[in-house]
Amino acid sequence: MQVILLERVAKLGQMGEVVDVKPGYARNFLLPQGKAMNATDANIAQFENQKAQLEARNLETKKEAESLAEKLGGQQFIVIRQASDAGALYGSVTTRDAAEAATEGGYTVDKGQIVLDRPIKELGLHEITARLHPEVDATFSLNVARSQEEAELQASGKSIQELAAEAEAEAEFEIAELFDDIGSAAAEDEELLGGPEEEAPAEDATEEAATDGEAPGDEEDES
Repeated sequence: MQVILLERVAKLGQMGEVVDVKPGYARNFLLPQGKAMNATDANIAQFENQKAQLEARNLETKKEAESLAEKLGGQQFIVIRQASDAGALYGSVTTRDAAEAATEGGYTVDKGQIVLDRPIKELGLHEITARLHPEVDATFSLNVARSQEEAELQASGKSIQELAAEAEAEAEFEIAELFDDIGSAAAEDEELLGGPEEEAPAEDATEEAATDGEAPGDEEDES
């Protein structure tokens, strides 16, 4: 099927070119999106009559897109989602979510302008491309995290794996400190109680002698 392009289409051609495409691609994308029209003699003649106007409109929209791309490029937007400790999302982040995040950040972006090979299903920083015009792209990033605090840590360059390792190390340290505190408390209690009871002191040596033997004068009286 032949169509005449009304704007530049990536990997297909420039404005005004007549190209061969699959019927389904034309009917489902090019024609309803206003990117092309059937290459009939009448449509080709109509295009030639409107070519200057179309080119002027294209130039204007391109300048607007370049202005937006300059501001949008390099921006980072936070998307809060629930996820497992391993970083797998309970759900996904789609083109709609990316467009909404950019729009909430003050940049008008439509979900149809977002280029995403597949939905995002993991925590972390993800680069997103916005096709603002057939000839103008802008790249920004989504910071997908479970909380604002986690997003800030990820923005500083720490991955979810590093954050998990730090949390585990901190938990182990706290457990070790707890056992140290318990041991110290037990030692202090023992010290306050005076330690184990001491044996009573031995009786005086003279008392032992009086108990175990007779006095010296007793022997003389018997004789």
